[in-house]
Amino acid sequence: MPSVRLRVPTDEDAHAWHRAFDDPDVMEFLGGPAELSAYEEITARQRMHDAQLGYCLWTLLDEEGAVIGFTGAQPWPRAKAWGPVGEIEIGWRLARGAWGRGYAYAAALATLERVRSAGVPRVVAMIDDANARSIAVAERLGMPLAARFPLPNGTRYARRYELDLTHP
Repeated sequence: MPSVRLRVPTDEDAHAWHRAFDDPDVMEFLGGPAELSAYEEITARQRMHDAQLGYCLWTLLDEEGAVIGFTGAQPWPRAKAWGPVGEIEIGWRLARGAWGRGYAYAAALATLERVRSAGVPRVVAMIDDANARSIAVAERLGMPLAARFPLPNGTRYARRYELDLTHP
């Protein structure tokens, strides 16, 4: 398994995330590439989550210290009209060049350790039905499938995986 490092996102990480995710393949299940301003807002919110909750979507660094994406956990937004409002969602997003090398799984394991240490009793992962790579990571983590449901657009489905963190 590769060595990974997680850090609280910096202002500069907004630029790194924008470069890493400015790829239609990376953003296939997330509505397509986003503007830099979206990543500036996300990194600022993650710093707030880390300060208030003790966890966030951390910047993911490879063995050489290069930014290859993010992983972590955050509360499901109350502003969304669907999904597990009030739950803590774990997730990961990697640059295309980092796919298939075990980084997502290694980073997700580190995330589970950190959120368990922060006292989070349970996490969920919301994954598009067609996202085989992320489904494989959730299943490798031992997350049971809790539900399958149509997305709000009505054309695709998603899966909700859950994991109880109170038992090691």
